[in-house]
Amino acid sequence: MSVSMVPADRPRLPWRRRLPALAAVAAAHLIARRPPARIRAVLTFARRGAVPATVEQARVARDAVIAVSLSCAGEGCLPRSIAAALLCRTRGSWPTWCAGVRVHPFGAHAWIEAEGRPVDEPPHHYRGTIVVAPYQG
Repeated sequence: MSVSMVPADRPRLPWRRRLPALAAVAAAHLIARRPPARIRAVLTFARRGAVPATVEQARVARDAVIAVSLSCAGEGCLPRSIAAALLCRTRGSWPTWCAGVRVHPFGAHAWIEAEGRPVDEPPHHYRGTIVVAPYQG
């Protein structure tokens, strides 16, 4: 992905919350290496049975991922967004996971949304090409 979204300060995380975040980051790095269709399939499977995440739930998960992983805190938007979605899922909720592109200048980015808006992302003009929303069935 081509967007630099490095936060100014990485949040601190209590020790008891580090293990689930580290597990989510490890799984996300493995998933992120797969082709886009496989990523969609894995995340679509993972979202089953979860309720839609609130902005606060998604923000807490994203902050936890950034706290435990320097690569996710930097330009690793794909593993960061996957890890945040997976961490939300371990707590029973699911944000909308998005990956998209923009044309001018060309760029690709992945992010999570909750309650219809991007979570802790600066304004951007990306069009979501792969979207895995909470299951509404």
